[in-house]
Amino acid sequence: MTDKTSNPKILFIINPKSGKDDLDWSQLITDHFAGLTIETDLLQLEKDCDPAVINKKIDSFQPARIIAVGGDGTVKLVAEQIIDQPQISLGILPAGSANGMAKELGIPMNPAEAIQLCVDGVPKKIHLVKVNDHICIHLSDVGFNAFVIKMFEKESGRGMWGYFKASWKALWQHSKLNVKIRTDDEVVQRSAAMIVIANATKYGSGALINPEGKLDDGLFEIIVVRKISLTEIFKMMVTHMAYNPAKTEVFQCTHIDIASRRFAHFQVDGEYLGKTNKVTAALLPAAISIIVPAQK
Repeated sequence: MTDKTSNPKILFIINPKSGKDDLDWSQLITDHFAGLTIETDLLQLEKDCDPAVINKKIDSFQPARIIAVGGDGTVKLVAEQIIDQPQISLGILPAGSANGMAKELGIPMNPAEAIQLCVDGVPKKIHLVKVNDHICIHLSDVGFNAFVIKMFEKESGRGMWGYFKASWKALWQHSKLNVKIRTDDEVVQRSAAMIVIANATKYGSGALINPEGKLDDGLFEIIVVRKISLTEIFKMMVTHMAYNPAKTEVFQCTHIDIASRRFAHFQVDGEYLGKTNKVTAALLPAAISIIVPAQK
């Protein structure tokens, strides 16, 4: 089966718990395709969804395109199910709180435009990164930002205000990491506030963490952020400027091992995964086709 952009068979996998909107994505999708000849199906994810449920739907419906309706965690979940199925392209409807990967790819935030892109968009091969036992499609890190995500999950308010409050609390509670980093061709020791494994360039907040990153260049970046300050948080939340280069260091690689003297908070694609003192990351080149706007 090939991804025929003229009339693809499309499966929408919807995470109703994503984000803070009260949009009825199922109804929006159904209304959009009413009267069209494109065959579609919808799968609503239950809480703590068993991936077997997703795979069963894929096997029975045999789609050319699968659309993750949710945030970066939902995109990651769906990507993990189709990474070995090159005949299927992955699309995104930005229904999460931050939608970092959707922004990275230039997917419209307007629901109707994003849904139409599921048909009009073209598949593009990108690489992924395997971080420990997890597929990373966007960004992973240990240290400060992962701690912020843990704090964010406890906040009553979501969105940027909730993220700012979580960042403020984490700023006064986090401690630096002392790590040994082994890249493709060197070993270094560093003290840092956080270590970022970057497949993409920006966090969902808009913060530019990896200006040189590309999703199809056969490399990923390791960003060592030595210090987090109020100024850096302001950049993250408001100006979206790059981090201070005097306080950051970038390594490009295809494989990396990170060992920390103490256990540190760890996240992949916005999903907090507890604490770890060892991280291994490896490039998965041209691992998945993702639907992006056609080049004009």
